[in-house]
Amino acid sequence: MACWPEGVGRRVLPETDSTMAEATRIAPDLAGPEWILALNQTAARGRRGRHWAMPEGSFAASLVMRPGGGPAQAALRSFVASLALREAFLAVGVPAGAIRLKWPNDVLLNGGKVAGILLESLGSAQGVSHLVIGIGVNLAAAPDRSMVEPGALPPVSLRDETGLRITPEAFLGPLAAAFDRIERQFVTYGFAPIRTEWLSHAARLGDTITARTAREQTTGVFETVDEAGSIVLETSRGRRVIPAAEIYF
Repeated sequence: MACWPEGVGRRVLPETDSTMAEATRIAPDLAGPEWILALNQTAARGRRGRHWAMPEGSFAASLVMRPGGGPAQAALRSFVASLALREAFLAVGVPAGAIRLKWPNDVLLNGGKVAGILLESLGSAQGVSHLVIGIGVNLAAAPDRSMVEPGALPPVSLRDETGLRITPEAFLGPLAAAFDRIERQFVTYGFAPIRTEWLSHAARLGDTITARTAREQTTGVFETVDEAGSIVLETSRGRRVIPAAEIYF
């Protein structure tokens, strides 16, 4: 078990509607960052308000924190969380080569989606008072493929892919420790070293991929992620910088 990071709170709930909602409720009363782990969620949600399936034994947690800086800086914590998830998987015995990071906020195991990240900012137009980072991991089982939108990567579970049996409580320790270390690096040195490390583990870097937004679809070679965290594609019409999109391989 990794040492729990100093100054970071921890609460484990047998059940809640969603850890994101619970984090929002408790944020005003917190003195520092806090992890909320739920063993069952009754109203979990993913990106763009989608339903988040939570098979028994899955990991569902949110970290609520005061990030400092504006919304653009807060959004870069998705890269911090991705790298922390990778380290947590390595800590519980997953081979390094099996884990890849999919822009903007998924973690892949043997090519399938094993974890997802959701960020929500709390505050006003003047700034971010709190940031909530929701993380879901298929530890024991994966959602049925019928629940996945067409073209998306298939969900996989840690147990099915590796045989490892890890409880949510056991996974929280190494994840919290890794996030704390990488967050301190981010605060001290900025995004540049985080970006470099993330790119070294990026899925399909150099390959042709498709980015879909509500307005358009862009296909091109995944060139890099820029200093703002946007994905950069080299297309037949030139270089495109896309700040937010769904990515398809």
